Amino acid sequence: MIAKMNANTIRIYTIHPPAFYEALYDYNLYHKTKLYLLQGVWADEEPLIKNLDAFHEETYQPFQNEITHIIDLLHGNTVLPERPGHAHGIYTKDVSPYVSGFIIGIEWLPEMVENTNKVHQDKTTFTGEFFETKNASPFEVFLAEMMDFTRSYEASTYEEIRPISFTNWVSTDLLTHPYEPDISEDLVSVNPNHIISKSHDSYFASYHVYPYYPDFLNLDPKYTEYLDESGEPNNYEGYLNDLIKNHDMPVLIAEFGIPSSRGMTHKNVQGWNQGFIEEQEQGKIVSRLFESIINQNYLGGLIFSWQDEWFKRTWNTMDLDNEDRRAFWSNAQTNEQQFGLLSFDKHKIQIDGNLSEWKSAEMVDYMIEDPTVIKKVQMDYDERYLYLSFQKNGEINEDHFFILLNTIKNQGNKKHPSLPYQTKEGMEYLIEIRDQGESRIWVDKAYDFHDFLYREKLKLKQSSTNSSTSTSGNYSKIYLALNRGFTIPETGEVFPFEDYETGRLQEGNGNPESSMYNSLSDYYINHEEGIIELRIPWLLIGFTDPSTKEIMGNFRASGIEARENVQEISFTLIHEKDKSYNAVSPVSDDTILTEHLFKYTWDEWTEPQTKERLKKSYPYIQSIFKKYSN
Repeated sequence: MIAKMNANTIRIYTIHPPAFYEALYDYNLYHKTKLYLLQGVWADEEPLIKNLDAFHEETYQPFQNEITHIIDLLHGNTVLPERPGHAHGIYTKDVSPYVSGFIIGIEWLPEMVENTNKVHQDKTTFTGEFFETKNASPFEVFLAEMMDFTRSYEASTYEEIRPISFTNWVSTDLLTHPYEPDISEDLVSVNPNHIISKSHDSYFASYHVYPYYPDFLNLDPKYTEYLDESGEPNNYEGYLNDLIKNHDMPVLIAEFGIPSSRGMTHKNVQGWNQGFIEEQEQGKIVSRLFESIINQNYLGGLIFSWQDEWFKRTWNTMDLDNEDRRAFWSNAQTNEQQFGLLSFDKHKIQIDGNLSEWKSAEMVDYMIEDPTVIKKVQMDYDERYLYLSFQKNGEINEDHFFILLNTIKNQGNKKHPSLPYQTKEGMEYLIEIRDQGESRIWVDKAYDFHDFLYREKLKLKQSSTNSSTSTSGNYSKIYLALNRGFTIPETGEVFPFEDYETGRLQEGNGNPESSMYNSLSDYYINHEEGIIELRIPWLLIGFTDPSTKEIMGNFRASGIEARENVQEISFTLIHEKDKSYNAVSPVSDDTILTEHLFKYTWDEWTEPQTKERLKKSYPYIQSIFKKYSN
């Protein structure tokens, strides 16, 4: 699939299992056009964060050991024992003819770089067999030593050398950024020009560059007002233009991309946001970014990433899930999990107004006591969504539907705004589907974690007059944070805390096989047949790990890490048209009793079920790579 996309290079960050190198070897053995490998050398983050010192014994020697392991395995000449968190096995395939270079290290923590420079002020020069330094900082000396060690080991052991670089990113680039509001994002530089290859070749700089972060990329007029070859504003190309002209060697954009997630984390001035991007839009934006890279004469660009990665986290959702269980389910709200061009989501239910796939063992088909208005209600699940469908008698035309969802016992609202019914059981969520109007999920004010964290605890969000008392009858819209508020150093302009409503639901076709497919679709209305299909991301209704039925607990009483395990959820459905309301569950004195709620449970899982699918972004990348293929 990668080769058919017209890519010529795969980058990996660390040692992979033998099967990866065997597959690369076999592919190149039987194909005329080869795929090449840029091999990364991973530096263990934990000791770097703990010691803030690259020369510390917990980092220096282990990093060199990793280098020797990698070089040996690329030549098919090593056995790696089992170690938790590391690949292991017997490496017998010599893939060195297809290794175009090394990129050593990780995105360096600025505070670690700064402290390394502080505690090793005497380390300012290095002269090795292949590299030397000039006007270097101690951390740059560390990098020169490691690159020299890499090249020396391969030369002495296998009589080969190849191009080499170290990982760098915008946060430690060699430029200064007066518009950057976060001091840590412009704290220290790692300057590739201070490291010199004695052979004056095969050394290149490499950077991870995205269009939406750090913030200065969207604040500095030098970038935001930059016009590309098409005459359009392009802050990304503006930065690339500035970066490359300050280097004495070729530069590679070793990481760039846009996630096709439902949740968003940062905005970009051109709308190239970190999340809430539809798959086709992902392909268009990534193609545009790649053209900017080529226009500015970089060595090339490596898209992050080939496949989605369910184990990832991001800052505005990491307090909402279980960090030890992330890899067991697909979190639509976490953008970091969905940079890939290859998806593993099952899409068990294709929300397209067709009920034919509602036939699984897990699906529950609820009996309706009075099917006058609603004749069918169904619920199902997979690793990414909770699914709900219902079918009305007759067409849907300006109808409104309200789903009251109970996830935790003994809390939630019993009164519900604008509805003539109460519930005996407290409801945490009110889901509102409006034909020809805004649809959204509301959360019980007392169970609004976003409001609790950013308004009540951190005091970053403005005060609300609504009560947050449990069972108060108040519901909140559901938000995700985008920034915590900042001041631009250069101008003094103040930007307040910013968030956006992630609970707002988008109508569209959610079937990947449909020509009308929109990956951001939350629900679909089949007006003629009276069918509504809805898919709800697990995190949006408080689940921190659906695979164990773990949910956000009473954080007001127990803190932000409060968790509970539930046995089931329950819900009811209310239909409204022309101010006439009909509850699907029986009503007694305007109250829906607990025993009349629909109840639903599912099997816990330890092995996620997945299905490979190329995203709709893939053809766009295939096309742009073909345009620039040799």
